[in-house]
Amino acid sequence: MAANLVFAPASLAGSDKPKYTSNPDYLEVTQTLNTLLEAKKSTESNQNYTPEELQQKIAQLEFQKYTLETGKPWGQCRNETGKTLAVYGPKRKKSANSYENDLYFLADGQTTENKWDCDGVYLPSDVKLTELNSASKQGQELTGGVALKIVDGTQLVVTTNPETATVEFNVPTAKVFKPGEVNWFVPDVTQAYINTQVPNAPTEEND
Repeated sequence: MAANLVFAPASLAGSDKPKYTSNPDYLEVTQTLNTLLEAKKSTESNQNYTPEELQQKIAQLEFQKYTLETGKPWGQCRNETGKTLAVYGPKRKKSANSYENDLYFLADGQTTENKWDCDGVYLPSDVKLTELNSASKQGQELTGGVALKIVDGTQLVVTTNPETATVEFNVPTAKVFKPGEVNWFVPDVTQAYINTQVPNAPTEEND
């Protein structure tokens, strides 16, 4: 018992390190942010971004870093598009695919349940997205057939603009993946096909 009392404080101290520091998203966001901050200090011109774009990207990464540090260790997605939404979530226990996650279908008006990690959204090939820029709040239009990732701690709300019919997010996405750029299943299907799928994402409404 004496030995346990001696070594217990040391082991407890080691567990004080916040869990988010080992999150791969947090490590990547922090590294990219530090790189861009150094680029901003440099007197040499940055070939990848204009000064305005560089500042916008830094602001977006700072917000993502803050979200990872202060939010829940999982993401949540809400569908207000008026149609079925394809979302990425944890792999099923008996999933036979080799991807990092699985594709689920979220009905209109529903929200993925608490602690079920929504990784992001699939944008069908015939749908366009007006993606927010965190610094200017202006939209950048993206063409479908891509996967859009959110960081842990984000509560994503997906809507449809009634005037333009484009899909809109309430927050900027972390990354946009085309087929083959990440180990996610990114199909080439239309919204009409997504609408034929039976909703199967765990939701708060079904808890």
